[in-house]
Amino acid sequence: MTQKPEHILFLTGKLAEKQLRQILEKMQPEFTYTVHQLGLKVAALMTADMISRRLKDTFNADKIILPGRCRGDIDALSKELGLAIERGPEELKDLPLFFGKAAHKIDLSKYKVKIFAEIVDAPNISVEEVVKRAYYYQQQGANVIDIGCLPDTKFPLMEEIITTLKQEGFTVSIDSLEDDDLLRGGKAGADYLLSLTNKSIWIADEVDATPIIIPEIHGDLSSLDYAISTLQSKNKAFIVDPILDPIHFGFTESVTRNFNFRQQHPDIEMMMGVGNITELTHADTSGMNALLLGMCSELNINHILATEVSAHARRAIKEADYARRIMHAAEQNNTLPKHIDSNLMTVHDSSPFPYQLDEIKEFAAAIRDPSFRIQTSPEGIHIYNRDGINSATDPFDLFPLLKVEDDAGHAFYLGVELARAEISWQLGKRFNQDQNLNWGCATELNESTVDLHTFKPAGTTLQNKK
Repeated sequence: MTQKPEHILFLTGKLAEKQLRQILEKMQPEFTYTVHQLGLKVAALMTADMISRRLKDTFNADKIILPGRCRGDIDALSKELGLAIERGPEELKDLPLFFGKAAHKIDLSKYKVKIFAEIVDAPNISVEEVVKRAYYYQQQGANVIDIGCLPDTKFPLMEEIITTLKQEGFTVSIDSLEDDDLLRGGKAGADYLLSLTNKSIWIADEVDATPIIIPEIHGDLSSLDYAISTLQSKNKAFIVDPILDPIHFGFTESVTRNFNFRQQHPDIEMMMGVGNITELTHADTSGMNALLLGMCSELNINHILATEVSAHARRAIKEADYARRIMHAAEQNNTLPKHIDSNLMTVHDSSPFPYQLDEIKEFAAAIRDPSFRIQTSPEGIHIYNRDGINSATDPFDLFPLLKVEDDAGHAFYLGVELARAEISWQLGKRFNQDQNLNWGCATELNESTVDLHTFKPAGTTLQNKK
């Protein structure tokens, strides 16, 4: 017996109805649908309360799709109507992609790589500050808090720091090349020791911590052989870090070294110190983390050491967290790491201009009210209302044409929105009027949209801009 296709009710406004119908027709979806406009002009102004008051017929739908910017409690509305309700994409042009994603939802809750987040100056700060940073790193995605020792620097609070972190429930590693630091840290309860060599491998017999071993001779993988065989003979868990070097100081050779080690030892746990790249390269770290975690995924490297010392790397741990999840999902789904999650797209967008200039001009021609709409296209910034459309690449060229000199609140609002539009156009980012720019995981606002209407001066809402 053939299963009846899902029937979806799309709610929209007068201005978007024609375009919504055109997009759905081109999609040739497997579901059936009804398009219903609720009697308001702008779909973005739709609210759950408004739907509750105005929707008298659900057209035998199995599910309702609302405009992406619809505000209100849709869970309560769903219970009231007895139907599943979802917000669609914020731009109608993204509807095909939205349904593509819905059909292939990718789970980002899983990952393989553990993030060791290093507190590099632990000997010089208080126990309270270490704990504070540990909670911050944990919130960003860290699994292990790495206590970094400093050369020729006394560390009297090491034991207290490790004990306190353990009492707080953290997994802890101690990071030093000094035998005494490693021994003290292990005896204090550290879970991992970074880093042991052939000469210091004896420390692994004195404590319960898992050792991370590095080559005794930098770049020489054969200098790992003794430590590896020793630990394997004792059936003791360990991790190997062949060392990733900074760019122009052996980076490419060190990538090859990691690859060669994995070929020689397919089953040994490995670590990669990604901070040597993110910290020591002045470029956006989101892309670096994506590439480095992609390498980890291919080489089955399940531990990384990350830092946030430099100002430009202050989101490196959060970026690594997203990157490990994205790369794991891509591997599990046998797909490229594209269209899985946008949080690493901090500066650009994959589809920055959903509408072309001729489409925007068509929207502008249909407007019959004084409210300004702002959109971008590859050609520049466009602002329009019932009086016509004006375009420019510099917002200052637009201001004399808007006739808002006598309305400071409205001028301020338009100035903010046009500045955002200019930034979006210059960088190739998606611009949505009345919304913050989406900087992915580069900011703290990536997971929630600020309601900008609460910050507008009186008289500048979408309905009554003049």
